[in-house]
Amino acid sequence: MEENIALIVGLGNPGAQYEHTRHNAGADFVSALVRQAGGQLKLESKFQGQHSKISIAGTQIHCLIPNTFMNRSGQSVAAISNFYKIPSEAILVVHDELDIPPGSAKLKKGGGHGGHNGLRDIISHLGGREFMRLRLGIGHPGNSREVVNYVLKKASLADQALIEDTINEAIRQLPEMIGGNWNKAQTLMNGFRADRD
Repeated sequence: MEENIALIVGLGNPGAQYEHTRHNAGADFVSALVRQAGGQLKLESKFQGQHSKISIAGTQIHCLIPNTFMNRSGQSVAAISNFYKIPSEAILVVHDELDIPPGSAKLKKGGGHGGHNGLRDIISHLGGREFMRLRLGIGHPGNSREVVNYVLKKASLADQALIEDTINEAIRQLPEMIGGNWNKAQTLMNGFRADRD
C-alpha cells in the first residue's frame, strides 16, 4: 500500500537576501502553492519553519518551508513529521536541481541526495530516503567551483520565467500525485518543457 502525500516541503534559505534565488526554488513552489490554494503560511517555532494546511483535490495537506538554513532542513522536516506522525513515504520534498535545465523538472520516489545539502540533512534526520522529490531545474553554471555562488544568486529574468512556468505546471499536476495517479503525474511532469521562445 503506497502512502498518499500528506506533507509538501519546499527547500530554501531564510532571509530577504535569499528570496527568489535559484536555491530557493522549492520554497518558491510552496509559497505559490499555498497562495493559489487560498492559504497562508505562518511561522511555527515548534516546526522551525513556516507552515500551512491547505486542501488539494479534497485532501488536507500540510505545507512547510523550513526556516533553518538549507543544510539544516532535516531538523524542521523531522519536527513536523514526528508531530503529525507523517511517515517519510508520505512526504514530497521540492528542491532546486543543478542537473536539470530551467523549464524542466523531474518527479521521483526515493534515491540519494545527489550532493544536495538539504536532501542530505533530511535523509539523516528521517533515517531514510523513501520520501518523494520534485526536482525543479535551475541549470548548471558549467564549472563546479562556481556552483555555490550560482545557486545563491537570482536567475536571469528568462530563466526565472521558465522556473515559474515549471512551478505552475507542477502545481497543476499535484491533484494527480495526491489522487494516487503517481505514474501519470510522473510521466506528465518529467515530459514537461516550458516554452523557451
